[in-house]
Amino acid sequence: MNSTTEWRQYLAQRQTRRAFLGRTSQGVGALALASLLQPRLLSAASPTTDRWGGAVHPLHFPAKAKRVIWMTMAGGPSHLETWDYKPKLQAMHGQPMPDSFTKGKQIAQLQGQKLTCFGPQHPFQRFGASGVEICSLFPQIGSVADEICWVRSMTTEAINHDPAHMFMNTGSQIAGRPSMGSWAVYGLGSDAESLPGFVVLTSLGRGGQNQPIAARQWASGFLPSRFQGVHLRGKGDPVLYLGTPPGVTRNQQWDVVQAVNQLNNQHDAVVDDPEIATRIAQYEMAFQMQASVPDLMDLSPEPASILSLYGCKPGDGSFASNALLARRLAERGVRFIQLYHKDWDHHGGVKEGIELKAQEVDRACMALITDLKQRGMLKDTLLVWAGEFGRTPMSQGDGRDHHNAGFTIWMAGGGIRPGTVYGATDELGYSAVENPTDVHDLHATMLKLLGIDHLQMTVKFQGIDARLTGIAGNVLKDLLA
Repeated sequence: MNSTTEWRQYLAQRQTRRAFLGRTSQGVGALALASLLQPRLLSAASPTTDRWGGAVHPLHFPAKAKRVIWMTMAGGPSHLETWDYKPKLQAMHGQPMPDSFTKGKQIAQLQGQKLTCFGPQHPFQRFGASGVEICSLFPQIGSVADEICWVRSMTTEAINHDPAHMFMNTGSQIAGRPSMGSWAVYGLGSDAESLPGFVVLTSLGRGGQNQPIAARQWASGFLPSRFQGVHLRGKGDPVLYLGTPPGVTRNQQWDVVQAVNQLNNQHDAVVDDPEIATRIAQYEMAFQMQASVPDLMDLSPEPASILSLYGCKPGDGSFASNALLARRLAERGVRFIQLYHKDWDHHGGVKEGIELKAQEVDRACMALITDLKQRGMLKDTLLVWAGEFGRTPMSQGDGRDHHNAGFTIWMAGGGIRPGTVYGATDELGYSAVENPTDVHDLHATMLKLLGIDHLQMTVKFQGIDARLTGIAGNVLKDLLA
């Protein structure tokens, strides 16, 4: 096809009946509605696609948080060697686990085996004015304990890694639902000018099993793919194939992007496919990221004091470096930042494994809280630290099995009540017995802090009004400042 006219004729031949009826019956009404809701849409067109401004206008509640940094400790951290001290379990170490705790309960790999109590493998101590008791391996996090709310009554429906990650990320164990980051960007848009609204960083730890993390954990599901998370690599090229090819200038590349987008716009005018708008936006975002991502990843402008605070070496791909990058992403307006740190799956060697994990995350978590606070950003940045589940009070050799009936997460900043403990597990750390909290409650609370009513932000999918929290979820009002 040698001309624009020939291309248009080709596209016209491919016009579908659905697209034609949709354009003709709804076009005038949609135009009128757009003029009422967003008058700027009818103003003179700019050469680039309008940035998504969010589906929730106005906000349902005053927002306490502008952004989220979610720290996923992949593999399932043991709450019994980190945040939830159980002296009774210590006293019963080596004794049979009472049947009253486990009879009829869901157990992963220990099902049908002899169950033996396995006491905490490290001492605990009190920190801060709040006097919260946490493992002594985490003194740096302990130093900012008064900024943190500890949720010791977390539960989840899943007991194996992949479905548990799916449930924690999307509210469903079944793949194909939008992740919470995608929901956040869909609802609120993003303030980032030249970066995605949802960014994912991963790091590899030591001392556990290296469970894989699938990209579907940050997928957009049935939402348009423009809302999916973008994975930035901490080592090497942050995004593969993003760099400008040798011998091609930036102006030449922009000419290509514009030409491709013009063709996509013409195609969209015929077939009315929302994914084409996504494609156009992503071409332009990729072009902008060619300049913005190298600047983001270059930590050399950071003062030595900040690098020392985090305990990181630029470009080493560690959790500490990713925590510093999370702060830089937050400064640039990214709405949802998710950090995955792997190797928390301690079926064996939990004592040594937790020591290694503490070395990798303790200082960095403290630094992120401290850094955000001194920049005035902690008050409107919601931090969440969580695994996909916890670990059993029963031994699996010298480790612990998967456990979903009670574990601990923590939150800070962004409207969370600091220096508090919410909920509790029983005396052996098996089940949540005080203020049991599930994943839907957590999601509902996060959306509340972002100014969104989880009951109202819905998208029609397969004939139902789908939402992040499904048909469940209660805002945890006692967690709110």
